[in-house]
Amino acid sequence: MPVREIAVRCRGIGVDYGAVHALRDVDVDVLRGRLTVIAGPSGSGKSSMLRALAGLERATRGTIELDGVDVTRWRPSRRRRLRRRAMGVVLQEPSHNLLPYLTAREQLVLAARMRNATGDDVDELLDIVGLADRADNVPAELSGGEQQRVAFAAAAVGTPSIVLADEPTAALDAIAGERLLDAMRDLTRRGTTIVVTSHDLAVIDAADDVVRLRDGVLQR
Repeated sequence: MPVREIAVRCRGIGVDYGAVHALRDVDVDVLRGRLTVIAGPSGSGKSSMLRALAGLERATRGTIELDGVDVTRWRPSRRRRLRRRAMGVVLQEPSHNLLPYLTAREQLVLAARMRNATGDDVDELLDIVGLADRADNVPAELSGGEQQRVAFAAAAVGTPSIVLADEPTAALDAIAGERLLDAMRDLTRRGTTIVVTSHDLAVIDAADDVVRLRDGVLQR
């Protein structure tokens, strides 16, 4: 098996909300080109971990390195620029990921432009997620599962360092969830690094690596 590069290295991550310790001393390495699932019951700290990785909130303690650069103490404006350039973020609710007036293809073209990428991979990505024939449809004309697949394709366009998704199958039925999983597998085979939170057993079973949390603590 080839040695995998580390895309994200977390050491001693803690996230506090007042007196509540959402995460406590979490060490995680996310390997490039793999599907990593952050698993655990509700209240385990999954979303806090993902938000810290995405720079949506600052870790109270510890360090997060993206491609070898410590981004933990960056200002919010600098973290926003990093998200736009090097990260794809997929929210749990399908409709929250897309602009209602853009077609599926236009969503990807806009995402590529914001990433200063050429967008040469737009059509390839729509094909990978199984939506080449829906490229000219706006979100209202797509099912929830199709919207999430478009969102993943948009998050992956322009080869960002990592794609992060919070409970991506939670709002989907079993068939739509399986199709989204197929799309994630195809994206990792293409070299995309994906980290998702989930307590969905199908998602956990499909993972290359699983990070298990309980009460904010990493389970060995």
